[in-house]
Amino acid sequence: MSERAATSPQALLTGPILPKLLRFALPNMGAMLATALAAIAETAYVGHFGSPALAGMALVFPFVMFQMMLSAGAMGGGVSSAVSRALGAGDTARANALAVHALWIGLAAGAVYTVVMLAVGEALFASLGGQGEALAQAMTYANVAFLGSVFVWLVNTLASVIRGSGNMAVPSMTLLVVALLQVALGGALGLGWGPFPRLGMAGVATGSVVAYGVGAAWLWLYLVSGRSRIALQVRRTPLQRALFGDILRVGAVACISPLQTVLTILILTRLVAQFGTDALAGYGIGTRLEFLLVPIAFAVGVASVPLVGMAIGAGQIARARRAAWTAAALATGILGALGLVVTLAPDLWTRLFTQDPAVLASAASYFQWAGPAYGLFGLGLSLYFSSLGAGQALGPVLAGTLRLVMVAAGGALLAHWQTPAWMIFALLSAGMAVYGISSVLFVRYTPWGVERA
Repeated sequence: MSERAATSPQALLTGPILPKLLRFALPNMGAMLATALAAIAETAYVGHFGSPALAGMALVFPFVMFQMMLSAGAMGGGVSSAVSRALGAGDTARANALAVHALWIGLAAGAVYTVVMLAVGEALFASLGGQGEALAQAMTYANVAFLGSVFVWLVNTLASVIRGSGNMAVPSMTLLVVALLQVALGGALGLGWGPFPRLGMAGVATGSVVAYGVGAAWLWLYLVSGRSRIALQVRRTPLQRALFGDILRVGAVACISPLQTVLTILILTRLVAQFGTDALAGYGIGTRLEFLLVPIAFAVGVASVPLVGMAIGAGQIARARRAAWTAAALATGILGALGLVVTLAPDLWTRLFTQDPAVLASAASYFQWAGPAYGLFGLGLSLYFSSLGAGQALGPVLAGTLRLVMVAAGGALLAHWQTPAWMIFALLSAGMAVYGISSVLFVRYTPWGVERA
């Protein structure tokens, strides 16, 4: 069976779910890990410019990641959901029109992100403690990187359109090439490899902008070439409020989730920081592993979106739920197994970064509490994406709200009581558990529609 036939709505609406889910998840996983490694490579390049540059990168990085979570996960999930539900209902014309509306949303969101970051970026970095040379380096990177926000949003939006049609190969290969270009160009322009000038922080940022620009151009050409199941016909498609609404009623609500994630991380970082440099370093090493685990759950969750969305569009509610629970079980199993490994043998990961006994002890304490909850975190994240596919984003967003409130309130009490650091790690673990379990309950009791013959 050809790739196109294997990913047609008819093929995705029949037969076993797990083989299709694995076929979608594996290429996504490779692409997401490549993107994560590109970010790590950028940090390594910046390390050549000294401590102020590294500090500046640390100030900018949360906003770079926030943009990725908004465009690829939240709004991207809304786009894939709308397209897959239209295809599941047999309405290809609507799916094509939704692709055009998604394009305009991506262009507008990217432009807004650029304006906001250029206008208030310096104030935001300063509020995080940036000053002096570190703040100057942050602005040097940000003033270039955020000029390319439109390219980032276009890549993730158009990739989400294609994923919604059941094609994971093209978006995954595109993101892999973008990551490789980002690594090569960032090093060449930042460090001055070969004939290229050494542009420092601005050069590293330029590599990212150019890489995403190339990726956006390629996905655009693919969608207008006629090779995709979705045809991007901008001039022939009149804009309709209902189609914008179909995307935004899921994507806009889903955008709350990345904001909750960022706030949760900032709160936990501030809580751990009060215990000194060693505790913070151990926590940082632990969260670095989470940065590599999240793409795994993301890959599985995103793979479930077309399976759930097409089933919803076709009125196969029971199949949609089976797809969601299958993806959730897969994500839970993978992240749970990895969490068990670092719980029992934390030094396998920690000694890659440090040999300091105090930091090793702090990281071991972190993994003792966080590791057993990794599976539940993967469970919640996978159900978040499946719910986007069903067009029901509110439940998992509320689960994220419960986690945020628990961490904020519990953290305030623990700080007031001046508890030891391990209790902060226990709070983090409990937050992950609450997120996963409440996501299960929200999905279980949220109506996804009426089964049709």
